[in-house]
Amino acid sequence: MPTPFNEQRIADIIGESVSTKQRLAEQNLNDIMRCGEIFARCAASNHLIMFCGNGGSAADSQHLAAELVVRLRGSIERRAIKALALTVDSSVLTAGGNDYGFDNVFKRQVEAFGNPGDVLVAITTSGTSKNIVLAVEEAKKRGVTVIGLLGGSGGVLKDISDAYVVVPSTVTARIQESHILIGHIWCEMAEEAIAPELF
Repeated sequence: MPTPFNEQRIADIIGESVSTKQRLAEQNLNDIMRCGEIFARCAASNHLIMFCGNGGSAADSQHLAAELVVRLRGSIERRAIKALALTVDSSVLTAGGNDYGFDNVFKRQVEAFGNPGDVLVAITTSGTSKNIVLAVEEAKKRGVTVIGLLGGSGGVLKDISDAYVVVPSTVTARIQESHILIGHIWCEMAEEAIAPELF
């Protein structure tokens, strides 16, 4: 049975989050940079960045798309960046789930929107979500570059993504906390790629 919540337990959870990010800084800087460069080049060339994920990763998809379409930093006035969360259109998701099955809800949208030069950011803490795997396979058929934002072992997505970051944790909450940090770094890189004169 877990220890009841008290200040020490809260401090321990915060410490676990901090140590996950420290490992990320020690082990994953090259992967974060490589993916960020792909992400920023896509933004600078005015191609589309798509995001997909389930649950908390669906929320992260929506969050990061908003940072690009609107802006990340309130002090920076730059053009909108083409971005789309494949997780937010309830009519498309329910029609797709009903007609083609939930495994295909993201694949179908990649088929509709994906073109060569675009990027798909596949967000999954396990790296094994079937609907994400199928979306990635469709993206690769269409010449869309795939960035995996992963956790744990990286799962099958590690093997089929063009580039990836695997957060060094097996705890879903800690992985998700790191995913949004990494996503914000990529959004900063994109802003500076499209408007270098502002920095």
